[in-house]
Amino acid sequence: MEKFICIVLLILFAFCGKAQKTNRDLTIENNPLLPGYFADPTIKKFGETFYLYSTTDGIKLASGEPQVWVSKDFVNWYNTEMDIDLPDGLTNCWAPDVMKGKDGKYYYFMGNCEHGCNIYAYVSDSPIGPWKSLKNGQAVIPVGTAIKGLPALDAQYFLDDDGSIYSYFGTWCSSFGGLGWAKIDPKDHCTILESGSIPITQIPEVFEAAYLLKHNGKYILMYSSGDCRLSSYAVHYSYSDSPVGPFNYGDNSPILQTNQDGSIDSPGHHSVLKDGDDYYILYHRHDNPHSTGGEFRQVCADRLDFLNDSTILPVIPTHKGIGYLRKNQIPEKDLAFKAKVTATSYYHLESPATKYTNSPIDYKYLPEYATDNNNGTMWKAASSTYPQSLVVDLGKKVKVARVMTQFEYSTFYYQYRIECSSDSINWFLFSDRTNNRQSGSPMIDDNNAKTRYVKLTVTGAEKGGLFPAIWNLKVYPDLFEIPELALLSKTSKDNLLTDDHLLMNFDVENFAMDSRDYYFKNSGSLGGYFIKEGSPEIKYIDNVKAISFDGESFFRLSEPAPNSLSWNSPYTVSSWVFNPEIGDGECLITWNSRENMLQGSYSALMYGKSNFGAVAHGDGSVDLAYKEIPEASKWHHIALSFDGMVESVYVDGVLNTQQPINLFVKNCDILIGASGFYAENYSGYISNSQLFNRALAEQEIIELKKITSPDK
Repeated sequence: MEKFICIVLLILFAFCGKAQKTNRDLTIENNPLLPGYFADPTIKKFGETFYLYSTTDGIKLASGEPQVWVSKDFVNWYNTEMDIDLPDGLTNCWAPDVMKGKDGKYYYFMGNCEHGCNIYAYVSDSPIGPWKSLKNGQAVIPVGTAIKGLPALDAQYFLDDDGSIYSYFGTWCSSFGGLGWAKIDPKDHCTILESGSIPITQIPEVFEAAYLLKHNGKYILMYSSGDCRLSSYAVHYSYSDSPVGPFNYGDNSPILQTNQDGSIDSPGHHSVLKDGDDYYILYHRHDNPHSTGGEFRQVCADRLDFLNDSTILPVIPTHKGIGYLRKNQIPEKDLAFKAKVTATSYYHLESPATKYTNSPIDYKYLPEYATDNNNGTMWKAASSTYPQSLVVDLGKKVKVARVMTQFEYSTFYYQYRIECSSDSINWFLFSDRTNNRQSGSPMIDDNNAKTRYVKLTVTGAEKGGLFPAIWNLKVYPDLFEIPELALLSKTSKDNLLTDDHLLMNFDVENFAMDSRDYYFKNSGSLGGYFIKEGSPEIKYIDNVKAISFDGESFFRLSEPAPNSLSWNSPYTVSSWVFNPEIGDGECLITWNSRENMLQGSYSALMYGKSNFGAVAHGDGSVDLAYKEIPEASKWHHIALSFDGMVESVYVDGVLNTQQPINLFVKNCDILIGASGFYAENYSGYISNSQLFNRALAEQEIIELKKITSPDK
């Protein structure tokens, strides 16, 4: 599992700057293998069934629920969240591996950095769980094993022909001079019998993600180099006559890397499947278009070929993938494939280049992407407001028995209904999931209908700002066998719909002062009062009535931010400000928690000259700087608008900077002039601030500037 630190890359591939492909006319593609954001795949075949374990990505620093994907044919995959008895304080399951013991039990290993970077182990009677902790929840491979300070993450286990078990682990290996290994007692799968290291001289450019396989008596140690968030990520290998070396660097390395047009970007952190005499490499790559942060990765599979016992040929990464490895387990024709589709709306993503996207983005999440049977394309509505509908025209009236829907996130539940019609005017109900609390992929709805049109209407979702978005919608005339997976029923009450109005209005012009205190009332719909912390003062600057902030004082609204501002919900904040001296970054307004800050889990409008000078997100890799810093000692209107996909910063009504991003914030107290971190307290003047729980368009920002101007 890749841990996301900012490292300086001295060399980037010359082709990284080439424009990303936008909307491609694709035939059936088998890469990505899974519909959704997953990384660090481990592929296993137990009996006649394939099991795919991974890090759940696309959620703040790869913090999604642990899941397993199951398939009988390697194309049709079914997902379920796994029940894992995690120790208190642990939430992340990074870079898992699973092996079957001689005792017939299944052993699950994963990394976590919340109590130090360690490997933990679990056991189950089934490859899908439930999983019970080994060693009473203590780490089985703690940080510093084999190499002092080495983070014990990305562990992969290898069973040798003599029954010996080895684990290979480590990340940031380039900073620690090598990779760690441990010989594990096969009796309990957790006791370390021996440990050691493989020096970086034997595995050049190693960073993380070791994987050992044995090929005709040779031990092939594969690993990843570079930064998993950027195009530099790649797979190398070395070989040896022993599982612990010494190793010789392999020819053709790196054997897997970003392709020339950038549509297969940052491939790495892999595992290998041996099926008969054939080998396949499973790896993750970035989604298309590449999301900001580099943590919206998708799993792919391609052939892995050897020239001889110790030489791997370069892997050719493809969109086509490898296809079926067994007989297609869905005998019915997908009636929706390439069918005509319409929708209430679709999102058009336009964004300048970032270090993650490599080039400007101009991409449409078209309705027809929901029926192209491609896990790399999706329909996404134009906003996260509900309801939003997708209508599939099957061409003629036919029998429909099953509808399978793959929503953007398999870890979160969506609420929806499916209706049918012969004329697209009169509709009857096929399935009602408007009170659904179950996640999973695909969502399966069965009935018996004669219809031409199938309409799916998304009415809600588990998280705020979660877009109605579908990778694939499939329609079948008859039922067929599906895996028996114990899907976990959700009980969350977090179905968050947003309102469309001004929540907070901090207007100093209307503030009154008596002999003892200020009377600060919020005229926005949240109501409440602005409670002063410290000693802010009402002063006049350039003939404008304003609050003077001294770097220690700030205001807290008595009413906390509502749930409609949680997670990825759209919002707009704005302030009229006068800043005499511009520092690195001072907070104008925030409404979400700084606790447990991970990438994209925090958002605050700032005024400063650093990389977080415009917007702070709790991780330097996705913070946003001003392109042109607003001039000191002048009144400026600064506004930040986020629509769930792109954040845009306007200065005096003109777009200053923007980036595509997804947020995972927790609503909290609304602060003006502070972020909760003392060093970011504001020192300057504010005449008014507003907070909306919707994204204002550019023209609305201009109008807001006019009507709130302190000299109007």
